[in-house]
Amino acid sequence: MDKHDRLEAHLESTGLDSVWFARPNAFAWLTGGNNVVDREGDAGVAAVGYDGTEITLVANNIEADRIVAEELPDLDADAVSVVEFPWHASSLAAAIADRVGPDERAAADIEVPGLERVDPTALRQPLTERDRERYRDLGEETAAAVESVCRELQRSDTEHEVASALRVALSARNIETPVVLVGGAERVQRYRHYTPTEAELGDYVLVSVTAERGGLHASCTRTVAFDPPAWLEERHRAAARVETTALAATQAAAIDGETDGSGTTGGTAGAVFAAIQDAYDAVGYEGEWRHHHQGGAAGFAGREWIATPGHDAPVEAPMAYAWNPTVQGAKSEDTALVTDDGIDVLTATDRWPTMTATAVDRDLELERPVPLVREA
Repeated sequence: MDKHDRLEAHLESTGLDSVWFARPNAFAWLTGGNNVVDREGDAGVAAVGYDGTEITLVANNIEADRIVAEELPDLDADAVSVVEFPWHASSLAAAIADRVGPDERAAADIEVPGLERVDPTALRQPLTERDRERYRDLGEETAAAVESVCRELQRSDTEHEVASALRVALSARNIETPVVLVGGAERVQRYRHYTPTEAELGDYVLVSVTAERGGLHASCTRTVAFDPPAWLEERHRAAARVETTALAATQAAAIDGETDGSGTTGGTAGAVFAAIQDAYDAVGYEGEWRHHHQGGAAGFAGREWIATPGHDAPVEAPMAYAWNPTVQGAKSEDTALVTDDGIDVLTATDRWPTMTATAVDRDLELERPVPLVREA
């Protein structure tokens, strides 16, 4: 179904008269545009609603003209009903409430007096063809930016300096960076979320980003080594095999359905998670999954859901997934599009060294990035 069809089905199944989106990722999903001015708030500066007949945009007089002119690429702006309110007279939430009649049922993804709450996560899955096209561009540009920074690193660089360079390289491509992690050799072995500090990189570094453009999110990790520890290659290879297994299990769950080991019908995040647990056992790191989340579905959030044991979230296709297994100082992560036809790694270039990783007990091989070794 296209997005209007999904909204129609949602209104029908819930008995709602209208549904409203003001959070940036939901606004971007429906419009293809950006409603953010102040990144500190949960809501943007405009909301978009659907009542089964038409799309309505609500914004104050500061923002309305710009939003209509520049931030509705996926909508016919002439067919959008625009409601403009004085910036000093109302809030966005109150302006949404004013559009709902006293006898109507409506829902919004922010707190609006008199309205129910809607979680648009399910509406955003699976990805439409237009979203997939954008995703491919975002993935390629994200990987190119991250790898360009990584190829210039020196062991004396600080984590903060690397994080700053990543943000600049991505921003130059009109890509935001909600997550930037840079962990040098000392800290990355202690912490799974290596938020950057003034520490120097040392013998090696993990660089992880979640990048966003047009509401879509792409995550990837790259490893650069100046004097790689003896164990790094083996642990990285283990993580890459777990990630490849996760993608193989994702496709099987989305296309064929599986059983997660407890007798539950497959097609769920729990089925994939069970395969991840088995893969860790097979590569010699039993229970390693307990130290960090393993990722999940990606799209109009860094993770639309994060898989857990027994998780009943449906595994969809075509859909993006970002699995991120870690093994004691090593990590393998990219964002891949899973479709009926196969697995397309979105955050990949042909300018980074790779190895062939084989899934555990599954018929899948993927080229996965390996640590880039640079002169110390």
